[in-house]
Amino acid sequence: MKKFLLLHYGFENPTPEIMEAWGKWFESLGDKMAGMGGFAGGREISHDGTKDLPWGMDSITGYNLITAENLDEAEKIAKTNPFIASIRVYEISAE
Repeated sequence: MKKFLLLHYGFENPTPEIMEAWGKWFESLGDKMAGMGGFAGGREISHDGTKDLPWGMDSITGYNLITAENLDEAEKIAKTNPFIASIRVYEISAE
């Protein structure tokens, strides 16, 4: 099995329905879930300086680490996620 990083984009205040959908999604992953987390804020550092990152539809709001056979399977799993704006899937290369 390979590992994949799912990055969640978009923020809106969670409703009970959104929270229920996320709970069901987490349960559906079973042993494919390898880790997860959310973000409470951040900063972007570039050659132009540093700026606080606002919460909005372009924000990265959280991540999941999952296991899957290949990118196609990881994509199928990601498509079942109740994402807000979008979700990106990246294969994690071997260490």
